[in-house]
Amino acid sequence: MDVRKRKSILNELDKLIEIMAVLRGPDGCPWDKKQDYHSIKENIIEEAYEVVEALERNDIEAFKEELGDLLLQVVFESQIAYEKDDFDLADVARVLREKLIRRHPHVFAEVDVDGSEEVLRNWERIKKEEKEKNSQFNSLMDKFNQGQSALNQAYDIQKIAAEVGFDWDKLEPVLDKIEEELGECKEIIGANPDNTLFADQNLNQAQQQNLEAEIGDLLFAVVNLARFKEINPEIALLKTILKFKNRFKFIEEKIMAEKAEFEDYNLEELDEFWKQAKNQE
Repeated sequence: MDVRKRKSILNELDKLIEIMAVLRGPDGCPWDKKQDYHSIKENIIEEAYEVVEALERNDIEAFKEELGDLLLQVVFESQIAYEKDDFDLADVARVLREKLIRRHPHVFAEVDVDGSEEVLRNWERIKKEEKEKNSQFNSLMDKFNQGQSALNQAYDIQKIAAEVGFDWDKLEPVLDKIEEELGECKEIIGANPDNTLFADQNLNQAQQQNLEAEIGDLLFAVVNLARFKEINPEIALLKTILKFKNRFKFIEEKIMAEKAEFEDYNLEELDEFWKQAKNQE
């Protein structure tokens, strides 16, 4: 990297750290000052999703801004840590730098690799060795990142189980499992055998808990289908969310153009707008 560019980056990072310190300082922002490690953790997840959404829209300006918002969460948490004398942003960068060097022996040490697949295998092997040094018992289930969304966690633990042979060898039982879990959901809510009518049933607490468990099983089975076909369920769902948002905005614009409100339309009329939005994609 060009020396001047590097200095510019470091200068901007230094200014960012200083701003965060001011916001958390005695004369800073009341909201920023009251935050702790846990109070902003949901922001980290939210900003990560917004980074991905900007990418899916191919909006480079938004992508840049959302990366900044994500970086803010790192700086924010690191400032809190500095105030608690736990660590600071330099420690975060140092740990990351050391990890990158350690996990790229083909770049920083005399290790030969044959393509990106071997790089990934080495990464996982080194990662496993690191965890073994820090733990007395090492379950395979400890390999995945519990800080991820539930969809990504499900995806990862299924891949881990598959690596040791705990997996179906063809697609049919995967699809059968989805049907099975959907059937169990229907049974709890009182679906008729022909699937056309549902009983008007108020679920008691036990039934509600059972339905929650079965919906969880159903989602897990759908994630398994995605994994089986090498589709990341998190990305797939984010794309669907973005698609839904765009279509819904189209409906809002149609209603606004007619100087009307949502309550002026029935579901069939709104669905017609939805179809128009779909046809424009």
